[in-house]
Amino acid sequence: MGRFCVIGVGNFGYHLARNLYQAGHEVMVVDNDRGRVQRAQEVVSYALLADAADKEFLQQQGVAEMNAVVVSTGERGHLATLITLYLKEIGCKRIIVKALNDDHGTILRKVGASELVFPEKDMAAKTARSLANPNILDYLPMAEDYSISELEPPKHFIGRSLVELDLRSRYQIMVLGIKDMLTGEFELLPPANRVIKDSDLLVMFGKTEDVAKATSK
Repeated sequence: MGRFCVIGVGNFGYHLARNLYQAGHEVMVVDNDRGRVQRAQEVVSYALLADAADKEFLQQQGVAEMNAVVVSTGERGHLATLITLYLKEIGCKRIIVKALNDDHGTILRKVGASELVFPEKDMAAKTARSLANPNILDYLPMAEDYSISELEPPKHFIGRSLVELDLRSRYQIMVLGIKDMLTGEFELLPPANRVIKDSDLLVMFGKTEDVAKATSK
């Protein structure tokens, strides 16, 4: 079980905290809005009404000992920057911050943010990908335009083996795993003679554009 702190429980922070708590983690949220704190009380471990832009308060709550801290203070970019600085100074291991824009993200990186989140930008990119290639159900971006994609097999994959598809040499794509959605069985690094079925779910690694090319025919 992990321990997490979410600072700012507007829509993004609230749903993030609730999902972490429902997954079995210990979750503390902090906000200076009484209504938001009361709303969050029922879906997290601890909900504190306080000003998180107070380094002494953050130290007293043991925030530095948590697995990660998420800063989501809405449009108050200056507040997110100050809180991020304090979190870095007290020794937080992983600081994830909701950034307003690229310039704000640059500042957050300089003061100590480990990771940045751009909810609207990220959701727009994900929606665009799903519209452009409806086979792709989800993906995990990696370095240099590489990603791990989870997708339903397109029609031209079904009934053919991995060796027939020859994805590695034709598109520089690796099939990391295949899950049969009917039986729930998962094969890690499936053999070359594995035949793709319409009930399969594929986990593929490669450049995002190459995965799109291979699956869009």
